[in-house]
Amino acid sequence: MTDIDVVVVGAGLAGLVATAELADAGKRVVLLEQEPEASFGGQAWWSFGGLFLVDSPEQRRLRVRDSLELARQDWFGSAGFDRDEDHWPRRWAEAYLQFAAGEKRAWLKEQGVGFFPIVGWAERGGYTATGHGNSVPRFHIVWGTGPGLVEPFARRVRAAVDRGLVQLRFRHRVDELVVSGGAVTGVRGAVLEPSSAARGAASSRHEVAPFEIGAQAVVVTSGGIGGNPDLVRQNWPARLGPAPERLLAGVPAHVDGRMLLATEAAGARVVNRDRMWHYTEGIANHSPVWADHGIRILPGPSSLWLDATGRRLPVPLFPGFDTLGTLAHIGRTGHEHTWFVATHKIVEKEFALSGSEQNPDLTGRDIKLLLGRVRAGVPGPVQAFLDKGEDFVVARTLPELVAGMNRITGGTPELPLAAVEAEVVARDREITNAFTKDLQITALRGARGYLGDKLIRVASPHRLLDPAAGPLIAVRLNLLTRKTLGGLETDLSGRVLRPDGEAFPGLYAAGEVAGFGGGGMHGYRSLEGTFLGGCLFSGRVAGRALAAAL
Repeated sequence: MTDIDVVVVGAGLAGLVATAELADAGKRVVLLEQEPEASFGGQAWWSFGGLFLVDSPEQRRLRVRDSLELARQDWFGSAGFDRDEDHWPRRWAEAYLQFAAGEKRAWLKEQGVGFFPIVGWAERGGYTATGHGNSVPRFHIVWGTGPGLVEPFARRVRAAVDRGLVQLRFRHRVDELVVSGGAVTGVRGAVLEPSSAARGAASSRHEVAPFEIGAQAVVVTSGGIGGNPDLVRQNWPARLGPAPERLLAGVPAHVDGRMLLATEAAGARVVNRDRMWHYTEGIANHSPVWADHGIRILPGPSSLWLDATGRRLPVPLFPGFDTLGTLAHIGRTGHEHTWFVATHKIVEKEFALSGSEQNPDLTGRDIKLLLGRVRAGVPGPVQAFLDKGEDFVVARTLPELVAGMNRITGGTPELPLAAVEAEVVARDREITNAFTKDLQITALRGARGYLGDKLIRVASPHRLLDPAAGPLIAVRLNLLTRKTLGGLETDLSGRVLRPDGEAFPGLYAAGEVAGFGGGGMHGYRSLEGTFLGGCLFSGRVAGRALAAAL
């Protein structure tokens, strides 16, 4: 290709959306990706495919009353914007809320994206009306999960390749931006040797040739830092406790922050680098694809959550209520793992696993397999972890369960049977009546007032020591890296800003590398379903704005 208009760096969801929008406007684009073609679509392919929508038909069919005003209350109550550099993140948050309550669903439906009819209720909060959390269910699962969301944008990009407007260059790692006369005019880097590595697996970093590409503009869509534990620890905020020694990786190793640092070195401004989103319910993958590969349990609200010494986590740190509040509490315990104590009845109804590969029914659009979610029995992917997962214990009695928990940790720290038994028995006494002072029991009973939770998400309340609900199951939960909430500061057109607040000519950014918009549109906390949506929205904004500017 000659007369290249735009170089897009990173073939994840944001990069695909930006490229598709640019090509639709007739612009000539080179899309660069350091990984082999097998990893086309990036992290989004691995995702559960959850999208944040406001006042959707799916919500209304389930009698969920949502509104832009309520969503705004939840978003800003969770974000906690309190810095000077939150100017653009605030504006991006407002623009994204308008998108999620407006044309987002229709835009996706036009491209063939469908949704599972049951809306999930993530990040339930548990504080006051103006505090953190979703007041109503808003987690809409794409029919086909992550691959189903990637598919229409990958198809648009490949159609543009056929029209001669887009060139895909895999195994091209960008190392620096070319800056001439104060403007970004291209990229430099290295061509890496061909690799047959499977999607997500580590690929060779052997360089075979340098390259340089000039263009009128560059769009950076290279993702965050979740695959680089050293960089995660370097940016770890004191408010979340000490940086963990052990971190499972929720994303592949190529999500290393390399391009974020290169863009900053060229003169761009990075803000809110201490804001991040990591999970507390990580389990080691029994069949890992990448190093330290972890999977997140998406829990219902019934499991008893204990710290490493057997003490119950405080209100409202129940499963699925406040991710970062729980993370900060764990950091203060002096230990990095916690425990779910549950029954077979809870696990078969409430345990779901994050990731497209862990949900073959939704990912494969298999209705027959999907019906298994409403029938008795543990889902196949969850059963595989019960059988092979290193973090799981199954036992008929509580003494046997605690002994198994201590075997997993090697007794570091030793989990006293008496402490666990006291918490379990006290909780079980509260189940006897329809009323209780235990707010977790009140919450799970309230959750069953929502039809979606009652059907497939929340088990009927019962005693943990009820033999009919057994066997007992314990799960060691580890800290799991995931998302970068800060990043390159951008204006509402996706233009990257310099430290003086002025736009950096020729430079745009979208997706996680830009904090999903503005350098951190989530603020301190996410409402979930907003990462993929942030990639969609910021990629679309940057692509359309740049096409109009050229």
